[in-house]
Amino acid sequence: MQFISGKHMPRRTFVRGMGATLALPFLDAMVPAGRLWAKDAAATGTRLICIEEVHGLAGCNEWGGTQNLFAPAKVGRDFEIKDDSALASLRDYQDYLTIVSNTDVRNAEALSPPEIGGDHFRSSAVFLTQSHPKQTQGSDIFCGTSLDQIHAQRFGQGTPMPSMQFCIENLDQAGGCTYNYSCAYTDSLSWASPTEPLPMIRDPRVAFDMLFGAGGTPEERAARRTTRKSLLDWIAGEVATVQSQLGVEDSRRMDQYLTNIRELERRIELVESRNSSGDERALPEAPAGVPDSFTEHMQMMFDIQVLALETDMTRVISFKTGRDAQNRVFPDSGSDRPFHPASHHGGRPEAVLEFNKICQFRVGQLPYLLDKLKDTMEGDTHLLDKTVVLWGSPMADSNLHNHRRAPLFFVGKGNGILEGNNHVQAADGTPMSNAMLTMLHGLGHDDMQAFGDSTGELALNLPSTLSTDAGSR
Repeated sequence: MQFISGKHMPRRTFVRGMGATLALPFLDAMVPAGRLWAKDAAATGTRLICIEEVHGLAGCNEWGGTQNLFAPAKVGRDFEIKDDSALASLRDYQDYLTIVSNTDVRNAEALSPPEIGGDHFRSSAVFLTQSHPKQTQGSDIFCGTSLDQIHAQRFGQGTPMPSMQFCIENLDQAGGCTYNYSCAYTDSLSWASPTEPLPMIRDPRVAFDMLFGAGGTPEERAARRTTRKSLLDWIAGEVATVQSQLGVEDSRRMDQYLTNIRELERRIELVESRNSSGDERALPEAPAGVPDSFTEHMQMMFDIQVLALETDMTRVISFKTGRDAQNRVFPDSGSDRPFHPASHHGGRPEAVLEFNKICQFRVGQLPYLLDKLKDTMEGDTHLLDKTVVLWGSPMADSNLHNHRRAPLFFVGKGNGILEGNNHVQAADGTPMSNAMLTMLHGLGHDDMQAFGDSTGELALNLPSTLSTDAGSR
């Protein structure tokens, strides 16, 4: 066990044993005597989670815009989210919500005739880089450095994992990418450099083992699972030693943290057991640790992300929740239409509303993450106050493969970067990269003059007096 006794416990404290490594959450015992929580808690930095929604939203269709299925009618504060809006599930978090409407992702568009029709195969690479990918099937891929990696390279180096990358759908397409685009462009959101896309983790078991070092070797991991012992059982003595030195509140916080780990591990084991039973699976190609249920999978990955942020194992996360051309059906959405065919709704109102059911369902996964962040205390406040969740899509109207007026919103206060309860409507022709440049400046990258195709900043905190009717778009 790495533990230094004295006046306070170091922030970077781990419990180790039998190939497992358990980082601790931020505790009162980690604050030096005489120092204030707020000052010490701020030192952990702002957390950033970037989530891509593929293939736009129903509310970015021309008719869907008139129905405010994404952007509210009112600009400024105290906007109204309609019942059939894709954002309806976020009403309880309106005070943390900053909606950005009417921005364009033009670098996802075709810039030359050979690129026409290849929107599905370049869009994801554009989302966090706001750069136009080079059309190639070879090794000479080229795009841009993504927002999350710009932040991780400067402010994530003090954490064990500068960044973590997650996904939901299968990203190993084995040559299934066309229009002369490398699959690297569809398989990653995060680019460490214009030529270096980063791999994404789909399997909750892989993510869990990476986060907790659950077994130093494949043999140790296999032995632990054979005994059906929890990760925590292998380090129970070391954990007990730490807890014996904690105060009442810290002990309570540790108990909740350990309970969350044990419960997540139990759920992963149940999924693996169910998927290894020989019964027919809805996702036959998926690893045993990947749930067939979209909601269950999303919640597991959100749980892992919150644990990673809570322990300061990382402060930067990217999360790809789908593929543009996927044909997955989401029965819990109330629609029996496959995702991609539903997205090509022809602009017909009834078909737009059918696709909107799927959009509402997918965005509706987000409150689970927000609840977890708000329930996770760090000092005198919770993680949602210290986190920026960036959610958006590089596509707007999926039926037209249009990248104008694409959806974007932020949730969380980010240590004061955002005020929330704002609908920011950009002027026509404004690049989405303007909002991202503003966010980068808020995160501490004051020296950045531009990002992607940005033309300047986009004010994300509106004066409380600004409140007008946006009309339909």
